Amino acid sequence: MRRVALLATVLTTMLALTGCGSDEPETGSAPTSSSPERIELVFEGEEAPTTERVSVAAGEPVEIVVKSDQPGELHVHADPEKVLEYAAGTTTLTLTIDRPGVVDVERHEPEALVLRLEVS
Repeated sequence: MRRVALLATVLTTMLALTGCGSDEPETGSAPTSSSPERIELVFEGEEAPTTERVSVAAGEPVEIVVKSDQPGELHVHADPEKVLEYAAGTTTLTLTIDRPGVVDVERHEPEALVLRLEVS
């Protein structure tokens, strides 16, 4: 009988504590759909950044911030393929990849692989 009373007390305490939480996200928590993955690419003349590999979640938005001294476009080799144009200066591009896999992002003038998205 004591075990039943002890178990009831423990369960009541656990239920009471379940409602006592903070609304603030924990440090190091995973991004949510309200905070997309943000990737910065900088293009100066003919130089392209070193190809970066970034893990992203399928179906979640990704922001690519392009800082460039001239306009251009990025080719996203996903299914379906996408072409993202950017202006001279700073341009923020948003895309979502729905299928898991590795997606290459290339700049075509001059031609260079600038980003690999590992979609899971």
